[in-house]
Amino acid sequence: MTAQQPLTWRLGREDDIAVSATGHSGVTAEWAWRGATGRGVRVCVVDSGVEADHPMVGRIDGSYAVTADADGRSVVVESEPGDSCGHGTACAGIIRSIAPECELHSVQVLGAGFSGTGDAFVTGLRWAIEQGFDVVNLSLSTRRKHLAEPLRELGDLAYFRGTVLVASAHNLPVESFPWRFSSVISVGSHAEEDPGLILYNPRPPVEFFAHGSDVEVAWPGGGRTRCTGNSFATPHVAGYCALILSKHPGLTPFQVKNVLYLTSGNVKEE
Repeated sequence: MTAQQPLTWRLGREDDIAVSATGHSGVTAEWAWRGATGRGVRVCVVDSGVEADHPMVGRIDGSYAVTADADGRSVVVESEPGDSCGHGTACAGIIRSIAPECELHSVQVLGAGFSGTGDAFVTGLRWAIEQGFDVVNLSLSTRRKHLAEPLRELGDLAYFRGTVLVASAHNLPVESFPWRFSSVISVGSHAEEDPGLILYNPRPPVEFFAHGSDVEVAWPGGGRTRCTGNSFATPHVAGYCALILSKHPGLTPFQVKNVLYLTSGNVKEE
């Protein structure tokens, strides 16, 4: 999740993942999102919070945080915009750069030092799905096996309710969740500098690769920094999902994933 961590769910320039497809005439980038701005699409960043009015982020339409109620149960409450460690602000800025007119909301589930509990993660994600957000950006995952089934159920719930979950693959060669579930759009990073280049992976579990190397991102205090990691590839894909839904309202998560596949830079029609 930081510039220092190695990437393994990552595509290098030497890798060849060319894909041939048939029968997708008409499904092009021009058709899919060209001219769209994200207007009318509600995007939620489940992360460490988002700094309000950052020059690279702009307006935050809703800010929430997971906290404990009087009985110690995790609940989501409205909160003042803010970021505990910078990660959420970085992701939000990338989404805003691609879909400048989307509604942008934040649910804070991580604290300082990227700390957080599995219960907070599950609670925040469930709340986001229940609110009916169009796209949810998850640039985080968990290795805790006991959370696999609850997260799988939430992935299915989002899929059936029409919420597109875009989830970051772990930066290390470990099994983590929810990115490994087929109900979500899973993202790793490629080594190219083009922020608009999305590549389909014909060798899952990672489904798509996006720009995640040396990415200029928003940072708390109105600043900027450069980061590398699958965390920062993921909001690129989330931003394009917002554009697709802005231009084609009503598409299901299955259809959005298929549009991403057909418009990926390495998928060529035979």
